[in-house]
Amino acid sequence: MKPERSKIKSDILLRVRLLYVLFILAGGVVLVRLVWVQLFSAEVAYNADRLSSRIFTEEVIPAQRGSILSRDGEPLATSIFRYQAAFDFASPGLDSLRTFREQADSLSKLLAAFFGDRPASEYARMFREEHARRYRLVNPRDTQYLRSEGWLSRMLDRLRGEEYVTRRIYDTIRDHTPVAVFPREVDYAEWEVLRRYPLLNWNMGMVYRLVERDERIYPQGELARRTIGLTGDKGNYGIEEAYRAELAGRDGRAVRQRIARGFYGRVAGAGHEDPEDGYDVVTTLDLDLQDVADKALRQQLERQNALWGTTIVMETRTGEILALANLGRNADGSFAERENYALSRSMEPGSTFKLATMLTLLDDARMPVTTVYDTHNGDPVKIGPARNIRDSHRGDREIDFRRAVASSSNVYFAEAVWDRYGITGRKQRYSDYLRDELHLGETVGLERLGERAPSITSDWKVPDPGVMLVKMAYGYRVRLTPIQMITFYNAVANEGRMISPVLVRELRRGDRVEERFESRTISSSVCSRQTLRIVRECLQAVCTEGTASAFFRDTTRVRVAAKTGTAQITDARSREGRYYLGSMVAFFPADAPRYTVLTTIETRAQAGKAYYGGPLAGPVVKRMVDYIYNRGHDWYGRVGGDGPRRYPERVKGGDIAQIRRVADRFSPRASFDSRTGWGRAAVDSLSNVAITSLPDDRGVMPDVRGMGLKDALFVLESRGLRVRFSGQGAVVRQSIAAGTRIRPGAAVVITLD
Repeated sequence: MKPERSKIKSDILLRVRLLYVLFILAGGVVLVRLVWVQLFSAEVAYNADRLSSRIFTEEVIPAQRGSILSRDGEPLATSIFRYQAAFDFASPGLDSLRTFREQADSLSKLLAAFFGDRPASEYARMFREEHARRYRLVNPRDTQYLRSEGWLSRMLDRLRGEEYVTRRIYDTIRDHTPVAVFPREVDYAEWEVLRRYPLLNWNMGMVYRLVERDERIYPQGELARRTIGLTGDKGNYGIEEAYRAELAGRDGRAVRQRIARGFYGRVAGAGHEDPEDGYDVVTTLDLDLQDVADKALRQQLERQNALWGTTIVMETRTGEILALANLGRNADGSFAERENYALSRSMEPGSTFKLATMLTLLDDARMPVTTVYDTHNGDPVKIGPARNIRDSHRGDREIDFRRAVASSSNVYFAEAVWDRYGITGRKQRYSDYLRDELHLGETVGLERLGERAPSITSDWKVPDPGVMLVKMAYGYRVRLTPIQMITFYNAVANEGRMISPVLVRELRRGDRVEERFESRTISSSVCSRQTLRIVRECLQAVCTEGTASAFFRDTTRVRVAAKTGTAQITDARSREGRYYLGSMVAFFPADAPRYTVLTTIETRAQAGKAYYGGPLAGPVVKRMVDYIYNRGHDWYGRVGGDGPRRYPERVKGGDIAQIRRVADRFSPRASFDSRTGWGRAAVDSLSNVAITSLPDDRGVMPDVRGMGLKDALFVLESRGLRVRFSGQGAVVRQSIAAGTRIRPGAAVVITLD
């Protein structure tokens, strides 16, 4: 009889088989999971990215914003880097308390001497307190270590009963929050000195990170501020906003590896991309003229208790704007560059618009200049449907075209326009001629900087088309900005060629010109040659016998052509009083114009104050004409190339290498005691240039007289001085005498002329 298999063995075999199946299934699940994770799941990449983002980070390296410069290269807006050292007092490099305290005490003495804001003991106390706060040892306990390593040494230690040694250990708590240690941010020259001090020179390892900040400064203060502009929380306007992209440049990129919280080290060759600094924007502004325009306009606004004003100086042939001053009244009664009135205030211009009427009557209507109208001695008259048309002066009755321009007769031009465009039903022709032939219905190309569009009607379906036509004849029911008005007058000065004004001359990167901007021709000729001659003669008569004669009657030096204008402003304020816009536009010399000047001022009628265009705007235009004429030395002649050689009477100090290059080219001989460094330059009676080096002792006040502003600022700030300045040109005075011992942080005032 065959024995039966044991039931116990069968159970064991079944269980073993089940285990095999389970292991195979588990292995299959693991294999499937591995294949899924490696080939299909995004979990690995996600976790890898998370880990990588904690270790590595991409840092943006900011590009330096470009500068805004005057036509002569003087900075109007520029950027400088400011630096701050943010210490990691929990850095392992500072774990040695004895060494840290020795180095911190030395650094404290140096910082106290450099900044001069507090004693060295205060710096030392700050360093120790911050270190104690950021680096703490807690949970003290004893532990035993083998005294020796080798087995023989251990046997000997055991025989002596000294196999183990007891040591005190702690848990370390580190707070890596960066702490700023300088009392203020420092510039590059100051940082070059500070980086040599203990701890700051990495003698205890990487214990701080350098925080850089790009600070925007405006060396000329409020001069031309609305034109230069601003970016940031206080608003975005002017060239700063219009050329934001060009000035900003392109930021760079760099990969950094995390070392501690707030501290990263750059990874070499890992996707590094250098920043590309922004372009420098070179404007057409002349700082001297801008300063004179600002002062003259400010003085007149204060004298007349006016509301706002603008003054523009334009170069006739090129259209370049040499000065653009905009001043408005603050709540406290002072004046500042509050708005770019020259571009943004589109208003009824008044009698300065009569130039457009003059050209239309002479060229389009073919009106003879001998045409006479009775102006009724300034009494109100009815012209067409318009009532109460009058002149602002008495004494004129029957006058011709020339006298009408000189005396700015509203009645004459209203009659002339009504007879030729009103009675004949040619109103549309009148407005079409203004817009299409004289181009007064379009902007002049400064929209990017906020220029508002003019308003010249093209639709005569209004309740009072006849009244509208009559009032347009002398500057009402039309709207122009001051920049559009001066562009129109500049066309007459420029032999009839209307060109767009230019405020930005070029974009530069270093010394290389990347893009140059020139005026465009709006119209090759706004009038015939005969009309141009007549109009110029009439505008000269305004200065010799008309509304501008109080300022330009004397023609012995320079002859000026000008036109004044006054417009009463009708708006919501009319219930509070009468408001006026007074203007004067002039170009000179009248026979060969080189400059065109405009001043527009808004004011309120007040006892003893002017509101007509002549006395209101005339003093400012007169000041600009006189200054430009007296500054120029080539009005009536040119220096020939075959005459005696001329040498400079003065050479600015600064970088010795640059002074030598200038002196070698423009002076007969140059002497110097050093080829490099900083120095002063003096020109003797034989036009020889002597260059004297400044002392190397950084604790002694240098003599910066004769230097330009940029060089003087660098030399003084590199010695740790805080500099204030006034004026333009070269340094003529300094508040701390040369050779005096100085301390970093002291204030010095320099005056330029």
